[in-house]
Amino acid sequence: MDETTWEQRHQVITHILTHPTTKPSLHSQFFISNQIPCYLNWDYPPILCPKHNQLFKWTISHFLKKVSKLGASNQASWRAKCPYQLPPPLVLAKGVEDAKWGDEDKREYVKKRLRSKKVGNDINPWIPILVPNLILLSFLFWDPYQD
Repeated sequence: MDETTWEQRHQVITHILTHPTTKPSLHSQFFISNQIPCYLNWDYPPILCPKHNQLFKWTISHFLKKVSKLGASNQASWRAKCPYQLPPPLVLAKGVEDAKWGDEDKREYVKKRLRSKKVGNDINPWIPILVPNLILLSFLFWDPYQD
């Protein structure tokens, strides 16, 4: 991004914000590739980029990304997990319900979120206390550094 001017960056950001999509058109890809340099973590191939030697590197990195997921479904972006976003996301994440904008619906949504199970470990609180103490107690009866 160092070889781009602020005007080019401004045009690209404006284009991305005014044309939000998960599958950019060829015109959009060509416009962005002429404005900013290509990177290996893009989802579409850098064929349109001025530097064509990155195609092989992109192919290898894209293949390794797909293999590392081992057939797992696509990760939804954080925006797709926010049903009460304005404007609503283009693609809602799997398992997220559509937003209901009525007052009663919002109250039910908040109640449901408050009743949901808290994120965290579900272990007995005595275990982190007892296990280290039992290990230390075992050293009283057993000396690992005998002569």
